[in-house]
Amino acid sequence: MSAILIESYDVPGDGPTVAVKDCIDIAGAPTCCGSRAFADAAPAQRHARVVQMLADAGYRIVAKASMHELAYGMTGLNDWTGHVVNPLFPGLIPGGSSSGSAAAVAAGLVDLALGTDTGGSIRMPAACCGVIGLKPSFGRLSRDGVTPADSALDCVGLFARSMPVIERAMAQIAPGFAAVELETLPSIGTVQVDVDSEIEGAVSAALAVLGDAVQSCALPLLEEAFQAGVVQMAAEASAAYGHLVDSGLLGADVEQRLRGAPMVATAERLVWAEDVKGRFVAQVDALLDRFDVLALPTLPAFPPRVDALGDAAAILRLSALVRPFNLSGHPAISLPLASSSGRPAALQLVARRGDDARLCAIARLIAEPDLLLQHKEIC
Repeated sequence: MSAILIESYDVPGDGPTVAVKDCIDIAGAPTCCGSRAFADAAPAQRHARVVQMLADAGYRIVAKASMHELAYGMTGLNDWTGHVVNPLFPGLIPGGSSSGSAAAVAAGLVDLALGTDTGGSIRMPAACCGVIGLKPSFGRLSRDGVTPADSALDCVGLFARSMPVIERAMAQIAPGFAAVELETLPSIGTVQVDVDSEIEGAVSAALAVLGDAVQSCALPLLEEAFQAGVVQMAAEASAAYGHLVDSGLLGADVEQRLRGAPMVATAERLVWAEDVKGRFVAQVDALLDRFDVLALPTLPAFPPRVDALGDAAAILRLSALVRPFNLSGHPAISLPLASSSGRPAALQLVARRGDDARLCAIARLIAEPDLLLQHKEIC
């Protein structure tokens, strides 16, 4: 078994195969969150709600997927379970924290994978590994049976290689979700951000076929929302796992980050973060009154090589464009794009809260250029 999948199962079903991130319960198996600290955890008594719903629909649960320890890191590397190799882009990080879920889909080991996204942990590895990653609206999918139990940021989400697979799974696990067809071309607001020029070119090329439906816009609070998301996540991680500091059971990177979390998430900074959240939500909502979706790169730079990671702050900056939408709770999806150098680039689309089905429909249109051209002819 590769480090991508850390334990195999055979929950019966004749439908698509599924891998489940190691912070989501599978009945009869311990939920270790990729950490030695939970190696002796008691087996889960029942499936997480989302796992049960997929199993009830005939999906076949085949494996637990590796992850960045405690979902508190962005490289996706894990000394305890073994480092996940990026299947399509060997040598580059697979991204975190849902590294194994993204890699399992990219490698064709499963049709679908469940992950979680607290600060970009689905969209970032999806971008790194060249697959689709959906973070639904906050609260749209049940977190029953997910560790940690409480979060104001975390969402269960999905990885797949095609939009129809994502949409069919959402129809099973998201109450009220039904795939929709677009009757007109969607309006796209492209958020102006500072990113690698090659990534910017890939995003522009992907949207160019939409012509006048694409207009430039600005989100002045995007950077503050990124910083506020870091503060809120630090508070949640410290509350859930701070007791493990100095236990000798944590990897060095997570130990260091948890040790510093209380200094990041001071009472004063948490008040500031909550204020930023309210203003940022209003700003995003105002733009989504003008546009069907917002578009921006998933990552501001290409994923680094495993052997050239640099400092932790540089890795954290890779979440600068995804983390704000955990703070705001809007649904967001990452679609893989071709770049001129062959490195993984990706487009992120963001929609109104609760408008997950329309987000998926627009993503499907952009992900399938032939379909988009046909749609333009009809419209």
